Amino acid sequence: MQTYPPIASLEKSPDPQTLGQNSPPGAPLEIIYYTDPLCSWSWAVEPQWRRLRYEFGDRLVYRYSMGGLLRDWEQFSDPLNDISRPVQMGPVWIQVRHLTGMPINEGIWVKNPPTSSYPACIAVKAASQQGPDIGESYLRRLREAVMLEGRNIAQREVLLELGAELNPELGFDGDRFERDLDHPDSMEAFRQDLKEMRYCGIARFPSIMLRPNSGRSLLMMGYRPYSVLREAITHIAPDLEPQRSITDAIAYLTHWETITVPEVAVALNLNIEATTILLDEAVNRGQVEKAGFLYRKTGGGT
Repeated sequence: MQTYPPIASLEKSPDPQTLGQNSPPGAPLEIIYYTDPLCSWSWAVEPQWRRLRYEFGDRLVYRYSMGGLLRDWEQFSDPLNDISRPVQMGPVWIQVRHLTGMPINEGIWVKNPPTSSYPACIAVKAASQQGPDIGESYLRRLREAVMLEGRNIAQREVLLELGAELNPELGFDGDRFERDLDHPDSMEAFRQDLKEMRYCGIARFPSIMLRPNSGRSLLMMGYRPYSVLREAITHIAPDLEPQRSITDAIAYLTHWETITVPEVAVALNLNIEATTILLDEAVNRGQVEKAGFLYRKTGGGT
């Protein structure tokens, strides 16, 4: 049976001056998502995290904080999982795939292992200089690239390529992104994330902080099923209700541009087999395209 770390109830919301950001005025709840592009458990929780954002829409206020999972291999050690070398990371990714169903290609840890997650974290901050939507889309593309495609997101050329692969409708400025990768503001934004993580005692990824506009905050560390996320929100913000439900797989896919089978399965409360049949039938009808483990609307780009 899969077990999960306990939910921590903080006596009060963390000092917003220390965090460097207040919740928007009138927002009943702010979610701070502590994550890292190289974290396989963060990739595994994408089905739950996406469903939550879709159902609550603009009633959900959230932001990302980059965790800096792997500074370098000289200083990295994970005694819990017995990891001190890149090749030892592969079995952990296999375990994540087995336990959660999310597709993961662990071969990168043998063929071309990333030396650090810091460049990708800084790249997310650089992309976010162009707006939170662009930063979020870039973070997702990073995850797809390393988890599914075996691309080394520690390499600058890969970071630039992934920016160029974002949907042109986002208005992403590649030249500005390249400049922002080296700009002190991007590095400082990442430093502030690391400072926030230490202040809040974040010990693993993904971690989700639920901060109401008054009273105690809740901190959930580690992978969580969707029901636990919803129960936590109901507990801390009982008046916060979803604004839409999910009934159409193709409409849900179109909303996210690219999607995996487990993400649709979690959204519609289906099993993997039924969801695969549903999506493959959509491919046969010409509604959807499939590229590797990803499905996208017909005519959509990466």
